Amino acid sequence: MTDRAPTDWRTQAMRRRIARRYAAERRFRWLGLGAIVLSAAFLAFLIITMVLQGAGGFSETRLALPIDFRAAELNVTPEQLRDDRADLALAGAGLENVVEGAAASAFPTLGGAGLLSDGAWLRVREAVKADPSLLRRQAVIAVPVASDVDMAFKGKGTPESEAVVTALGNKLSRGLNRDFFGGADSSDPTRVGVWGALKGSLLTMLVTLLIAFPVGVLSALYLEEYAPRNRWTDLIEVSINNLAAVPSIIFGLLGLAVFLNTLGLPRSAPIVGGLTLALMTMPVIVIAGRNAIKAVPPSIRDAALGIGASPVQVVFHHVLPLALPGILTGTIIGMARALGETAPLLMIGMRAFIAAPPDGLTDPATVLPVQIFLWSDEVARGFVEKTSAAIIVLLVFLLAMNGLAIYLRNRFETRW
Repeated sequence: MTDRAPTDWRTQAMRRRIARRYAAERRFRWLGLGAIVLSAAFLAFLIITMVLQGAGGFSETRLALPIDFRAAELNVTPEQLRDDRADLALAGAGLENVVEGAAASAFPTLGGAGLLSDGAWLRVREAVKADPSLLRRQAVIAVPVASDVDMAFKGKGTPESEAVVTALGNKLSRGLNRDFFGGADSSDPTRVGVWGALKGSLLTMLVTLLIAFPVGVLSALYLEEYAPRNRWTDLIEVSINNLAAVPSIIFGLLGLAVFLNTLGLPRSAPIVGGLTLALMTMPVIVIAGRNAIKAVPPSIRDAALGIGASPVQVVFHHVLPLALPGILTGTIIGMARALGETAPLLMIGMRAFIAAPPDGLTDPATVLPVQIFLWSDEVARGFVEKTSAAIIVLLVFLLAMNGLAIYLRNRFETRW
């Protein structure tokens, strides 16, 4: 065996090799930095575009409408406005016709009642309920305008609607659109709201989490800690890995066949949506849970068994708490994916026109992604900014949900 001569790092050839190696490292570092900058630029472009397009959806244009309630002689007494029949009494007395007549009298050449939103009389109704003395005098009430006037006031209208806005002058004002945060779907873009879809998303995600998380974690514990190593276990592992890559619409077909056609659960309900999304989310939690459990050092198990802990105590008192941060990471990924899904929910009928927020898990409901999809398909130009505003709400909801999950993950994280 011959002795190998030591490498002479001072030669010209070795210096060129070292220079090429350093140059490759610098290129790799700059490529990584460029990738991060490009990703941040795309994210910034998305956020800025959504904010610019959707900021107007959180505000509404109001028209100062003079109404002479005394001349209208509404057949309503102040006593009727103090109980639950107030809405019915005002509607039966013809308040909507009074509001339309007031608009026609005040602005006869500008379109009259056509200037008002379909829900303008509802704003007047709430004002009368809050102050019954309005029935005995004249008043000027700010009511929401029609969609074309609203868009023109925000600088996005047609020449005809912009001329109307110019003629109305200081009778128009802009304010926070509270109905957008407390309403549901509507055929009028000035009356739509996200609360119905947001509440449907909350209920659907609640069902998804309550089913997918415990079942996924327990499945991961069994497969990693108790299941024997045989062909059946291998088959189950392969099946779970394949389910994590199955297109989401397949789970929608499964939910349609099992939960609706076989079990007869109500269509377009959060309970069905949550069950369907739980099937889709569970494989992700199982895979992440198994990896987190596998990462717990064997010495933890040996030490616990050495001091007399039972196998069940080892798993639930030592292994599971240490694996919980990794499990929560997988849960975050799965829930974020479920929150943005539309295809499986469309298959189970959650694209219906829902004009009122759901009161329970079995009431008809929709979710934010589906609501955004439906609004984006509307012809009226007023739905464009409402769609962008709903996207902003969805992003905020996603960030809040992920922020809570990340806090819990960091709270239970153990540093070695």
